[in-house]
Amino acid sequence: MGLNILYEFGRYLKLMGSMFTRPEKFSMYWKETLRQMNDIGVGSVVIVGLIALFIGAVTAVQFAYQLQDSFIPAYYIGYIVRDSTIIELAPTISCLVLAGKVGSNIAAEIGGMRQKEQIDALEIMGVNTASYLILPKIVAALFVIPLLVIIGAGISIMGGFLASVSTGMVTAADYDLGLHSFFVPYYVFMMLVKAVVFAFILTSVSCYKGFYVEGGSIELGRASTQAVVYSNILILLADYIIALVLT
Repeated sequence: MGLNILYEFGRYLKLMGSMFTRPEKFSMYWKETLRQMNDIGVGSVVIVGLIALFIGAVTAVQFAYQLQDSFIPAYYIGYIVRDSTIIELAPTISCLVLAGKVGSNIAAEIGGMRQKEQIDALEIMGVNTASYLILPKIVAALFVIPLLVIIGAGISIMGGFLASVSTGMVTAADYDLGLHSFFVPYYVFMMLVKAVVFAFILTSVSCYKGFYVEGGSIELGRASTQAVVYSNILILLADYIIALVLT
């Protein structure tokens, strides 16, 4: 088990390093990166927005319930929703969802090319397949996923406002006061660091599992599932490590 993990990790590092050994023409990267930005970013706005909306709403309702019959001011609901969303919920939950949506698609796309021997054909023509197939996806993810996280954070805070104000748990003025109270800009920096790290993890792991897939459709499905599972585990582990380092 341990040797297998070391083998997989070494092959993963070798694949990541091979992306930069013999880069292709910039025009090839540009077109593919734009396509991936559209697939990853635009194609995921709706699902990220819906999840963020309900996460913010549930967080606000739960904390409002916990603060009942207490001496804590009502405006703390907005403060708690804002900080919990920025520090943890927006980057982590969004990237866990994207690992399932984007990661499985990437693994299936590259794995399908491997099974159809398209990757072998590109290598025969002298194309650095690791660079051509993987690098645009990682670059696109590093750019658009932090944007999705920012959008998700804003929608989550809005969802908390709609849920708590519309039900009369807190007034709009109190919620707005909570949003402006005790704000620490460093938390936004933490959110963006997490978003960038998580984006790299979910993209690179999915590319790796698809690039080395072997067998038929069953193995391809298994590789897509493993890409999601491993990405989620590594995202949670990275979340813990980043929290230790940055706090």
